[in-house]
Amino acid sequence: MSYAEATVGLHAGEPLRARSRLLRRLLRRPVAVAAIAVIVLIYGAGILAPVIAPYGFNEADFTNTYAAPSLSHPFGTDELGRDLLSRAIWSAQTTVIVSIAVVATGALAIGVTAGLVAGYLRGAADAVIMRLAEIFGSVPTILLLLIITATLRDRVEGWAESVGDFTHQSWIVSSGAPSYVLIFGSLSAFGWVGIARIVRSQVLALRETQYVIAARASGASGPRIIFWHLLPNVGNLLIVAITLSLGSAAAAEVGLTFLGIGVQSPHPSFGAMIAAGAPLTIVRQHTVLILVPAACVSALVLAFNLLGDQLTDVLSPRRR
Repeated sequence: MSYAEATVGLHAGEPLRARSRLLRRLLRRPVAVAAIAVIVLIYGAGILAPVIAPYGFNEADFTNTYAAPSLSHPFGTDELGRDLLSRAIWSAQTTVIVSIAVVATGALAIGVTAGLVAGYLRGAADAVIMRLAEIFGSVPTILLLLIITATLRDRVEGWAESVGDFTHQSWIVSSGAPSYVLIFGSLSAFGWVGIARIVRSQVLALRETQYVIAARASGASGPRIIFWHLLPNVGNLLIVAITLSLGSAAAAEVGLTFLGIGVQSPHPSFGAMIAAGAPLTIVRQHTVLILVPAACVSALVLAFNLLGDQLTDVLSPRRR
């Protein structure tokens, strides 16, 4: 049985009840529970960073550099005497902000809408959207991200300073918002292609099902059919795709920051922490500097991938 066949006749309320059953089935899997626990731990730490972080993300103690782990500094301190645990917690906040913003703007707002429109309308709309997807998907993404972030950084920061001066809100620049906006904007510009293709392929099958034909015959408008009848029935695919996209967005932010064009100092990022601990002499003498951020990133990305695999098993009609 195909996914389209399994979802024929589902309306807005029925997928919600089906997903509650799927959630219970997912929570019976130890791997899925462990992955969810890791994601909740790291994302929860990032969200609650202002409350639970022992120190500020740039709070330095120059008399206590490269300190060994202790009660006051469980993971030790870095070359500037900053607490590694606090830096890791604040870096998790950066990951939360960037990854959720990328998925919300690129995958959901752009990708889902483009896929729904292309699959339902077909014809010229489908051709235009898919040609754009092919263009964005055929270019070397990392190279374009490097170019975009490197060339637009000064302009974005200048605009942020102008807005801050006009509104007398200095936090706009001091919070690192320009870096965050530039990073998730650049990633969103290329993060919609995969989601759009997945949604389009599913909608092409669903648009010929009986309940969609009946809705069309009863005079339902195109937007109502798209968002009321079709969107709920691609939800299972979106859950898996979004789960994997969150992990990819987090890894991309870390990679760009590691290369020096992501989130800028002094604002925290796992990529900046890994870059600071990457020199060979530092790795040999102070391994914990690279071990802490690398372990957090590896655990988070692995958790998203494992959760995506578990969701695929649970949501696949053939494996239920």
